Amino acid sequence: MNTRAEQKPVVAVLTVHDDGQFFKGNQRNFRDILETGTRMGYQVYIVTVRDLKLGAEAVKGYIFNKDSQIWEEQNFPLPQVIYNRIPNRNYELKTSVRTKLEEITQTSGIELYNPGFFNKWELFKWLRTSESTRQFVPATKRLSNLSSLGKMLSAFPYLYLKPENGKAGKGIMILKFRPEYLMAYRLTIQHDKKSVTYRSVSLSRLWGRIRREAGNSPYIIQQGIDLATYQKKPFDLRILVQKNVRGSWSITGVGARLAGKGSITTHVPRGGSVEDPFKLLSSLFGPDDSTDLLNKIKSTAIQIARQIERASGLSHGEMSMDLGVDTNGTLWFFEANAKPMKFDEPEIRQKSLRRIFQYSSFLAGRMK
Repeated sequence: MNTRAEQKPVVAVLTVHDDGQFFKGNQRNFRDILETGTRMGYQVYIVTVRDLKLGAEAVKGYIFNKDSQIWEEQNFPLPQVIYNRIPNRNYELKTSVRTKLEEITQTSGIELYNPGFFNKWELFKWLRTSESTRQFVPATKRLSNLSSLGKMLSAFPYLYLKPENGKAGKGIMILKFRPEYLMAYRLTIQHDKKSVTYRSVSLSRLWGRIRREAGNSPYIIQQGIDLATYQKKPFDLRILVQKNVRGSWSITGVGARLAGKGSITTHVPRGGSVEDPFKLLSSLFGPDDSTDLLNKIKSTAIQIARQIERASGLSHGEMSMDLGVDTNGTLWFFEANAKPMKFDEPEIRQKSLRRIFQYSSFLAGRMK
């Protein structure tokens, strides 16, 4: 199939300015995106919110020069697709950034790929409003005061406390009530690679520690799930869902993450390891049931992506999600990220980079 280069949209990867090194964000990831797009015949560059002048003839952007191994500034044509990779919520919440994103959505001839980050509380609210996804959501409440936490703990003696806007397992705590012990209340706090546990005879004594740890960040409380384990370590599944060249949700890949020793999360930066999902599931449920389970995981992830998009009222192009399987083989939803971090599995990673441009082509084609 011979598609002429000019039929492919110009794609700009959007981030924010940085005085030290042109722009903020994961530079390695940006290089991979640019390299993939160029190889596929797209014109692609990095642009900052500050330099993106939507009415201009040309846009100041950056590309990576492989020979000199440096970023170079050049003028580029206005993009037809803007891929939002603003690196964190604090930047995205700035008035200048919100105004620019709003402007992009109102400019004809330009499509925005990904509106912005999710908030955990909103996510669970969205998934609870649909009959089809409600069953996958653990009981979730906002952390407001000691008595509501006590009530939740009496219903579920094992709870997760998570920052609403947290990322990569940061700030997560586990609270357990074990009446058979004198120090019946245990609070485990995740620090970089290890966790610290505090024990107490009363919940009120731990409340001060919880408040200090949470600081000003809003938190949610969530029913703890006894995850399936492999060699006595819990694991969960990371699923990458992206829209394809036809604009429909599809599975780019499924990975598994096994918790590190002494870690309360499965995140790799916190000591978790990358594993083959089929191997881990088979060790518990056998190969046949694991094949069925993996198919169910994939269809559930697509169902969840559709519901998030429907309930948010915004058009998304990709999301990664964390699903867990408990010891009975029941599926649970824990988390979705609107700007997926790069997957460590090479084949998922390569496919994910290509999908960015396949979906960009769909977006551009839709405008015609």
